[in-house]
Amino acid sequence: MRSSQTASALRRIAPKCGLLAAILCVIFASSILPVHSADDAVRVSTARIPSGLKAGKAQGGPDGAIHVVADSDAGPQYVVSRDGGKTFSTPIPIVDLAARKPGLKFIAWDLAVGKESRVHVALGTNAWQLKLPKEEWGYFYAALAPGAKAFTPVRNINHKPSEGFAIAAGDRGAVVATFLSGKIYTMTSRDGGATFSEPAEPDASWNPCKCCTTSVTYGTDGKLALLYREETDNDRDVWLSLLDPNGGRPSHTRISITPWKVAACPMTYFNVVPSANGYLAAWPTKGQIYFARLGKDGTVLPPGEIKTPGTNGMRTGVIALGASDGTTLIAWKNNDTLGWQLYDAKGQPQGSTGSAPSPGSGAAGVALANGKFVLVP
Repeated sequence: MRSSQTASALRRIAPKCGLLAAILCVIFASSILPVHSADDAVRVSTARIPSGLKAGKAQGGPDGAIHVVADSDAGPQYVVSRDGGKTFSTPIPIVDLAARKPGLKFIAWDLAVGKESRVHVALGTNAWQLKLPKEEWGYFYAALAPGAKAFTPVRNINHKPSEGFAIAAGDRGAVVATFLSGKIYTMTSRDGGATFSEPAEPDASWNPCKCCTTSVTYGTDGKLALLYREETDNDRDVWLSLLDPNGGRPSHTRISITPWKVAACPMTYFNVVPSANGYLAAWPTKGQIYFARLGKDGTVLPPGEIKTPGTNGMRTGVIALGASDGTTLIAWKNNDTLGWQLYDAKGQPQGSTGSAPSPGSGAAGVALANGKFVLVP
């Protein structure tokens, strides 16, 4: 307790307990009150990207840089900060001139930073609205090589009607693209995104919500974690599957506990990221944001599913970020506002809920190596 708080407590307690007893009471009270370090107040900060950009996704690179993809009136853009979010680079267009057509709009769905800080971006378009050939309703991909000033030409890597695009990049050059097209599909690159395998179903028994999304990340053990929402019997539960790079049947674990039975796809987004002990996952159920800590085998760790004060809109972002000490930051987007709540290693909230104006539907942020968090409204 601070000295002023201690003096005040002594004055209140002394008349009843005596001075010595009062001192002991205050010492005992100090030992059981929640303790927040001086850094708690500044552990979460916000960083503004250049005007006119709407942050979609962010990811930290192996060199500590903060990589951000954003939408704008001129199409998807990329910026990077190498000073912890204090300043950002001049935006780089993600879509090359040759790929741009009248009325065709590209949307940045996901971002991954892989080997040697190579940037990989998953893109979708409004080709279906323009009634273009269905093979153009696909998953578009572009990459930025280390030190390059422009992205590779955008290319369609699956040539089929699809959505729910996500991407993950490993530190050895592997890149995995996931998407929904009635079922869940994955495509793998072993050459840093230069080529991708044909779409394949990890498990044909999975029955995803057709209009939600996928989220995918590599764990510290090299396994690929895939998060999605089921629609079997209209039970919209969230499931995590771990795909072993050496083959074998994927694991399949239900991680959401609160039931949600609805006859239509709720059109929600969710997020899974690696952590020191396994993974962190965040998702909405009935408009409320929940999260859980997961072991390396994908099972839910104590205290289980945790309800946050956050709420979501239709297809608005939610992210989970973890520090090495077990602290977790959950952030969500709703009504052009980015909200967040910090949690300690036991899953208890730390401090009050924060918020900042944030245009668009994306939620972007990173965890820094020093244990602090930077959100990009």
